[in-house]
Amino acid sequence: MDKSRYAFGWIVLLAIIVSILGPMTVRAADNQLPPLEKQLIETLRSAAPEEKAIACKQLAIYGSKAAVPELAKLLANEQLASWSRIALEAIPDPAADAALVEAAETLQGKLLVGTINSIGVRRSAQAVDRLAARLKDKDAEVASAAAVALGQIGNDKALKTLRQSLAGAPPAVRSAVAEGCILCAERLLADGNGRAAAEVFDTVRKADVPKQRVLEAIRGAIIARGAQGVPLLVEQLKSPDKGRFQIALSTARELPGREVVEALSAELASAAPERASLIVYALGEREDAVLPPAVLRAARSGDERVRLAAIAVVGRLGDASTVPALLEIAAESDAELSQAAKTALVGLPGKKVDVELSRRLPAAKGNSLAILIGLVGERRIDATPDLVKALDNPDKSIRSAALTALGATVGPKDLKVLISAVVDAKNAADAELPVRALQAASVRMPDREATAAELAAAMPRASTATKKASLLKILGAMGGPKALETIAAAVKGGDEKLQDAGTRVLGEWMTADAAPVLLTIAKDSSSENKYQIRALRGYLRIARQLDLPDDQRIDMCRQAIAIAERPEERGLALDALKRCPSAEAVELASSLLDDKEIRDRAVETAIFIGEKIKDKDPAAAKSAGEKALEASPPKELADRARALTAP
Repeated sequence: MDKSRYAFGWIVLLAIIVSILGPMTVRAADNQLPPLEKQLIETLRSAAPEEKAIACKQLAIYGSKAAVPELAKLLANEQLASWSRIALEAIPDPAADAALVEAAETLQGKLLVGTINSIGVRRSAQAVDRLAARLKDKDAEVASAAAVALGQIGNDKALKTLRQSLAGAPPAVRSAVAEGCILCAERLLADGNGRAAAEVFDTVRKADVPKQRVLEAIRGAIIARGAQGVPLLVEQLKSPDKGRFQIALSTARELPGREVVEALSAELASAAPERASLIVYALGEREDAVLPPAVLRAARSGDERVRLAAIAVVGRLGDASTVPALLEIAAESDAELSQAAKTALVGLPGKKVDVELSRRLPAAKGNSLAILIGLVGERRIDATPDLVKALDNPDKSIRSAALTALGATVGPKDLKVLISAVVDAKNAADAELPVRALQAASVRMPDREATAAELAAAMPRASTATKKASLLKILGAMGGPKALETIAAAVKGGDEKLQDAGTRVLGEWMTADAAPVLLTIAKDSSSENKYQIRALRGYLRIARQLDLPDDQRIDMCRQAIAIAERPEERGLALDALKRCPSAEAVELASSLLDDKEIRDRAVETAIFIGEKIKDKDPAAAKSAGEKALEASPPKELADRARALTAP
């Protein structure tokens, strides 16, 4: 038997079988796909472009090898190519690589550039030879895309191709070739091959390439060498070129090691002030940042710009050992430096700093004592005995600082110190600061009701109405049942100054429990009551602004309308009703339609509510429109009212 003819016969038979079963196999494979992917592939075969684009996006998540053939068909479609590439870049199968590489053989222009970009994203190693050929493409965009893609692939063959092309590449492409080399070097560095990476970075930084690529390569060359890259870092720090100096600073923030700190510290001593301050900030922003002695020295003396930068870094990196230096600077006559040092002292971390500041308080005098007291307050350090002692200091600035610090630090058991400072003040001017301190302390006390009770108990001790009014204001800032009870009692007491202070406080109360108190005051028509209107407006503010149940808000509006003598307050009640879309609110607003002073506002309110409830309560909405029309409103309101009455 002729074996060759026998073999050929089998080949022909196999070809026939494949030609018959091939489509059936594809259909069988389709039937084995997850329903969603199968549906998306069908969309690519038959749907409109917009639907295909959406399908491509979804195939980036759900697609598999089965979707690749249909996606590949779209790579030449100007509308859908980018959508197709999104999916192909994400599908975890070599078939996607093959489809992109094959398409790159036939596409041109932007479609080719996009496909090459996708090859780079996938790091398709089998494409290196074809990308290498594209480096010589007449289209600079295509050649540039190929160079960057080779860099993304980053294997030995890609790197060799790029290094060989760097010197001879056309100017329009050379930047991309350099970028590709840098990408390869970064991959080498990530793989732990710092020496080889440094060689590549050196090749780029010494080549005739755009400055940005040189700077990127300088950074890489320093990082790749680690501690041995410090001399190159220093070279850039000394360079007159601003770009090289800036890349040195940013690299110094990244590169770990004591050698970098020492190099920056050495350069700090000789650098011009504008550069020295930037070096200081770089030292302070390193991940392994410790405070170098050079920065502390710079904070103590020298150019003001450098000192301010150094003080800020000391505040971030310093500890208790830096407190003496910062206190010396805080006591200087230069206001900006002094404030910078105080800010740094406030920010210094650690309990040891608190201990060091507290330790210095008893022996401090004059300006130094005032500074320390201010720091104690801002850092919330518990130093009550020393602060109380400072209240007797003959220097008013120290007394004031002590009061402010006590307001920030005093605890419940020592609140009486600030209460006494208020009630025992010799005149109103002396009481102003103690009042602020007492309020600051009171509002942060853990037990609000107990604090309010303590303040209430102090009211009889206050020798003047002014002092009592101050206590009322503090109670108002605190809120709560006991504070409300105390203020209400003071208002009813008949003292005009306390009525004035109390009604002001109640008018700004932030909970609805003040409403009954305000209503009682508003209803009091005695000749001694000068604050009815203020109380009523405070009552209506609660109705308008606070979150209340509709029935409560409507009832408050009804009560207010019943006693309001002026149209202004009746108008405020109507405004509050707008927050209650209901038939009852329509009825109440309509009750003012005969009020000539406020008729139009009542009409507008009824219509407004009717419009809000038209769908859920058409009968009430229609009633609102009919009643509004009876009041003969202006045309615009009449048109809105008729719209409510329409079937």
